[in-house]
Amino acid sequence: MANMNFNTKFTPLTVDPDKIYDYSFSIIKEEMGEHSFTDEQWLVVRRVIHASADFELGRSMIFTPGAIEAGIQSILAGRHVVADVQMIESGSGRKRFQKHGGDLHCYIADEDVAKEAKAQGTTRAIISMQKATRLHDGGIYAIGNAPTALLELIRLIKEGIAKPDLIIGMPVGFVSAAESKAELAVLEGIPFITNVGRKGGSTVTVAALNAISLMADERAKQTK
Repeated sequence: MANMNFNTKFTPLTVDPDKIYDYSFSIIKEEMGEHSFTDEQWLVVRRVIHASADFELGRSMIFTPGAIEAGIQSILAGRHVVADVQMIESGSGRKRFQKHGGDLHCYIADEDVAKEAKAQGTTRAIISMQKATRLHDGGIYAIGNAPTALLELIRLIKEGIAKPDLIIGMPVGFVSAAESKAELAVLEGIPFITNVGRKGGSTVTVAALNAISLMADERAKQTK
């Protein structure tokens, strides 16, 4: 066993990484108590809670019927994933997408996006969504930071320009974050995962995305 003497009054229960995950998930299950999520939805919710330590956020999550399956199928089909910010790009296990033929992309820092946003007097997040929908058909859109990215994606869907396989939309903030998710919650025809209120962020969006990609990997193993 690794040396656990941190020269502090507190001694951690374990320093084994796998056991830390197991203990965390068991605590989450116990403290969450009864809920109405399906088994697959719970795999996503518990990772979101694990990433945020926020049970209120977890309880507020909304799934359209078939949203998780849509995400799994998208990944297994080699469709691409689009992120609104680079934090999602950095935190996601992109190798899981690549081995199925897809990849993860973020366009918000692209020079042409910045130039066009400045010319139009709008956000780079909006222009990055426009660029993404020009470059990719379907796929998963993971939005955790920019409400304007989510609102623009919804507009593009309503105008028939975009048709994602799945939207994971959980932007965080005080300006338009809750409202953008409320708009997503009434969007018809597109599978989505979101939550209610101001809470959210790149960390929990990554957690949801990773949960789905892990399920896709497990599905691939089962079908071999």
